[in-house]
Amino acid sequence: MKIQVRDLATLSADELKTVMRRAEQDITALLPQAQQVIEAVRARGDDALVEYVRQFDAKDYTAADLRVSDADFERAYAEVGEEVVEAIRHAHANIQRFHAEQMPEPMWLMEVERGVMAGEKITPIASAGLYVPRGKGAFPSVMLMLSVPAKVAGVPRIVVVTPPNPRGKADPAALVAADIAGVREVYAVGGMAAVAGLAFGTQTLPRVSKIIGPGSSYVSAAKRLLYGVVDVGLPAGPSESIILCDETADPRLAALDLLVEAEHGADSAALIVTHSRSLADEVLRLLPEYIAELPEWRRKFVENVLSGYGGILLTRSLEESIAFVNDYAPEHLEVLTADPFSTLNRIQNAGEILLGSYTPIPTSNYTLGLNAILPTGGFARSFSSVSVWDFLKRSGIGYCNREGFERLYQTTVRLADYEEFPSHAMALRKRRAIWSG
Repeated sequence: MKIQVRDLATLSADELKTVMRRAEQDITALLPQAQQVIEAVRARGDDALVEYVRQFDAKDYTAADLRVSDADFERAYAEVGEEVVEAIRHAHANIQRFHAEQMPEPMWLMEVERGVMAGEKITPIASAGLYVPRGKGAFPSVMLMLSVPAKVAGVPRIVVVTPPNPRGKADPAALVAADIAGVREVYAVGGMAAVAGLAFGTQTLPRVSKIIGPGSSYVSAAKRLLYGVVDVGLPAGPSESIILCDETADPRLAALDLLVEAEHGADSAALIVTHSRSLADEVLRLLPEYIAELPEWRRKFVENVLSGYGGILLTRSLEESIAFVNDYAPEHLEVLTADPFSTLNRIQNAGEILLGSYTPIPTSNYTLGLNAILPTGGFARSFSSVSVWDFLKRSGIGYCNREGFERLYQTTVRLADYEEFPSHAMALRKRRAIWSG
């Protein structure tokens, strides 16, 4: 197999653009198809949902299969087995503990000046639609990463959509995770159609205030077009990672960790960024052996990624590697340097930053407690990981007593007059006259 090895100093502008944009190129090409699906779901509701599920997931699917039943939840525990159930419980406990620490005070007020109070009231959004992908695997971890912060935030109605298997059923491990997190409204439907259904509502699927969760390029395309119709949350598309290495990194660990996000799908991006040619050469020697141990269907994903958006990027120094990381703004960043905490101080843009060889990406994906739903496509420059704040909103609170009003009066009137808003100024001037009798 061919593994891309790029030298940053010799890349053309077009080659660099391809590396930086990764699967975002695919998303743009899918927008016309996404528009067609969105219009069909808005016009025909459940009928369109069923049609698309039959086309892509389960050929005998009916509208009766949309809502996951209580019986499906009960069967899920038996299908998954006790060991996996206990693993989900352990992960849930850590994820819940971390997100509980994020919760702000429900209200705060401060005295801006004498007689003038300002603050905020924090309340949960009314409803949230969580998108949990399936692909060729199961993602109970994603179910936890979305449902736990939504529950901790106190969202009154939490709705999950997740693609069904060929029998028209939701993944049992995902159902166990939802149940442990306290979420029972789950619909076995996915892809562009599910996102459109949550945005507009159908006969069965409710309309929600916000849609959040990672998905394929198809899901990302639909969410992009629905921006303005519904809050689509952070851009969480195909997986991506950078393993940042200096000459002290163990090439065996770097090679292993490069495969982690690469096995998610052919549209993922996984890069080792290093200035050490010897480390890069050793990684290249090791990779075929590690890849050969993977099952064929995952191996194909990895081979596509490492010959496409991923591979090894060579720089001239650690400083240049860090500068590239900050420009790229990866979803996952793993730091394998001699002093990872020193490196941390120089990282500005990354969805998450994992330090040292004992903190590989899988720990954060499952059990570390951090939220693994992260901005992709370079959006870590301005977006953050999923947190309780994705399910909360802030309302400003203000209060003035008579003294406070008088202290603000002159400045407020002057600014209203200057900006030529006479009603603003009149509301204060006449109010004062009314009170004066």
